Amino acid sequence: MTVHKWLFASNFRYHGFSGSDKPIPSIKEALSEIRQIWKSQPELAAAGAVLFLEKISPAIELVDSSSTSLGRAVHSAIQTLLPIIIKAKVEQRVRDRWLERLWEAIQVDQMPYIESLGEHWGELCVSRESAAAWAEHFLPLVESMWAEQTYPLGHFCGTFACLSSLYAAGQHQELLNLLDNAPYHCWRYRRWGVKSLICIGKKAAAIRFANQTKENNSVAAEIARTCEEIMLSSGLYAEAYSRYAIVANQNTTHLATFRAIVKKYPQITPANILADLIADQPGSEGQWFSAAKDAGLFELAIELVGQSPADPRTLSRAAKDFALNRPEFAISAGLLSLLWISRGYGYRITAGEVREVYTALVQAGSHAGVTEGQIKTRINDLLAANKNRDGFVDSILNPLFLTQAPNKT
Repeated sequence: MTVHKWLFASNFRYHGFSGSDKPIPSIKEALSEIRQIWKSQPELAAAGAVLFLEKISPAIELVDSSSTSLGRAVHSAIQTLLPIIIKAKVEQRVRDRWLERLWEAIQVDQMPYIESLGEHWGELCVSRESAAAWAEHFLPLVESMWAEQTYPLGHFCGTFACLSSLYAAGQHQELLNLLDNAPYHCWRYRRWGVKSLICIGKKAAAIRFANQTKENNSVAAEIARTCEEIMLSSGLYAEAYSRYAIVANQNTTHLATFRAIVKKYPQITPANILADLIADQPGSEGQWFSAAKDAGLFELAIELVGQSPADPRTLSRAAKDFALNRPEFAISAGLLSLLWISRGYGYRITAGEVREVYTALVQAGSHAGVTEGQIKTRINDLLAANKNRDGFVDSILNPLFLTQAPNKT
């Protein structure tokens, strides 16, 4: 039988990268090679994935990883390769050998880079019988280590592999019994108990178990998402919303958070959802401007951004986008954009951007029956009333049309 020669293998020798070397391009090349083979020979690609995971940590062990980009690259590679290994249709003896090799790789993973494989060990086993065998292998050491309750606790790299294997083997009560002796009520442990309680039909107990987790705020959203999902699966929409929706659906922007909740809870009006979000973050009303606009609540959007700042560029875009169809809204948004710019908000706002706001205001005014002279008057009045302005907007617009308004001294 011809042995396939993987091109990436020669790059990932023991300590093949060191110091300031940058192995990320080599990692990407390896993934590309494996994915290319996967299209026609999925079993061979899975073998290549196992080989890569064996080699990656020892190869990059000496590389400076202080920027965390290398760790993220390896984590991403693991997430890419896991499905390839799991879905491969191979004989059990082949998979058993893969698991043995991966377990050896985890044990010598010094940094560690591939420790997260343990979280997926049960999936990698594929069969319940294999998962049960691995659980039996891991369990005595985990039980012994947790029974001692001495601090600092020893570290066993197979702890999460043990929990994952027990779950995949369907040994839910054994898993829950083990977690009773866990030294910490941390989410990485207890999420397996939540999963097991759901599997045996104890959803209410699963929610209680999750909420008993002693953890910092960094995983509060994940716990909330888990509890929300359990309640939604039981049709408890109102309770899921009131208890978990806001925390569970926090996103990168206020608008994305709003949209996520609206999509998940069609039973609740967008206006009510937005009201709850605003109430949850007093002092940040202006940050919900885009959400209100997205919901068609234009008067509320202007009211919010009048109470606290929003990104002036967001307001400027609204002024330009709605100049034709909602000119009065566009005028209000444009004026408020100038207001917050004049108070120093917005990152590196340019003179050109200020002029663009003025142009949008004039255009919106033409559709609202407001003359350019009236627009100028409104801007003058706005700036004159704003005693805390920094003079930036005045310096750009004054040469065009403004009567100099005195700054507060």
